[in-house]
Amino acid sequence: MVSKTDTKSQTNRERRWISHLLRRTGFGPTPSEIDRFLNTSHEDIVEKLLDFTNTTTMPDDVIFRMFPECHAGVGLAGASAKWVFRMATTTNPLEEKMALFWHGIFATGNDKLDNPVAALTQIDTLRRVSTDTFDSILLELSQDPAMLIWLDNQTNHKQSINENYGRELLELFSMGVGNYTEKDIKECARSFTGWSLNNEEYMSLRCQNGSIWPYHRIAWHYEYNSDDHDDQKKTFLGQVGNFNGEDIIRIICEQSSTAEFLSRHLYDFFVEDEEPVSVWNETPPKNPDAIKMLVNEYFNSGHSIKEMMKVLLNSDFFKESEYKKIKSPIEMVTGILKLTGEAEKPSLTTINAIEEAGYMGQLLLYPPSVEGWHAGEEWISSGSLVERVNFASSHMANITSPGTSDILDSVYESCGDSATVKDMVSATLTILGMYNVSEESINFIHESCGGETKTVDCNDMSRSSEFSSIMSDILRIIGSAKEFHLS
Repeated sequence: MVSKTDTKSQTNRERRWISHLLRRTGFGPTPSEIDRFLNTSHEDIVEKLLDFTNTTTMPDDVIFRMFPECHAGVGLAGASAKWVFRMATTTNPLEEKMALFWHGIFATGNDKLDNPVAALTQIDTLRRVSTDTFDSILLELSQDPAMLIWLDNQTNHKQSINENYGRELLELFSMGVGNYTEKDIKECARSFTGWSLNNEEYMSLRCQNGSIWPYHRIAWHYEYNSDDHDDQKKTFLGQVGNFNGEDIIRIICEQSSTAEFLSRHLYDFFVEDEEPVSVWNETPPKNPDAIKMLVNEYFNSGHSIKEMMKVLLNSDFFKESEYKKIKSPIEMVTGILKLTGEAEKPSLTTINAIEEAGYMGQLLLYPPSVEGWHAGEEWISSGSLVERVNFASSHMANITSPGTSDILDSVYESCGDSATVKDMVSATLTILGMYNVSEESINFIHESCGGETKTVDCNDMSRSSEFSSIMSDILRIIGSAKEFHLS
């Protein structure tokens, strides 16, 4: 006969690994999301997470009704907020997490585009193809108007090549430094001549007009100009032929260096913080066996990102990576807006939160360079840490938020009519899916709330009650705890 203690212990173990999985594949789970996957195997959860067919999010017309400036992404804040509304309300956060993953690699900045429409269109494209083959992702990227403008390929002509896109395609998007030559860059650039924009000069002038309401900036459109394509013989990565851009992508995706580079990106984003990509050519990966496993799946699956993600999320190295990553500002901010329920409807809270994430070092659609953001410990500085803690603790402590109110109800259901501070803290951490919190952090919460043996009347849940006051303190301190900022 299974005892209640054994059943509770089993449930807690299950909730713990579900919480870990949902933290990495989304923006921090809500209690209801954790509960939804109870009694489901890890493999089945992974299958569900990678199925984007029935995903729903906050409808655009609801956002536009409250914030017309988000229509077509008028201005950077509106465009970023439109994406975060989607991140915080989607029924499958992994779809948005994959788009964020690719945005960090194919880092395209609106500072140069000055066209939020094009920036958001690129994100829509990355979301749509996020788990396709790497070949198809690179092809879509190479025809994306925002990328063409960002890396100047509209000025790449057969009589005057521009190497910007060819160089970054090899260095930062697919293979990494040390796996190609300067000659390969030139031949790559020659192959992408003619990959441009329809009526580029006229459209660039129209895009500068900020008074076209309600459409604001007008989007560019991809066009292949065969007359401007260099159709002469080329030698690229040891292969010879009359190559076009599609051929270059095919050859790139056949390389073992590409498989290794992509696998390391996936490991860095979903498993454990690595060194910055700029030093990968001289710094070995933290887990070579994990990279080898992902590389094998890359080739076995025909370069499928979806199949690589299945291997990654079901692996022992993933399951054992709890709290080995520092949340990015967007992950933390979006997770809090979800948890507190502040993103359930469009509000200024979300708009302001995007700006605060920027103060922490990550402004969506505005990467610091084509290299993207440096993650891991570089998210934490003296200034950004203060911003993170202040944001997290203030939003978590607001017990009037709908999600936070639900947490209080759940703590009451767990603790009953009266409980000690220790019991309340334990119940709160369990509800939040935080099972690996240090004894030091827990003791600090106890001490800050009157001591672990202090008894609280849980019947009175009014805003001015002792129960509500202590719960507000518990949530505020959890928001400032180290473990809350780890994933």
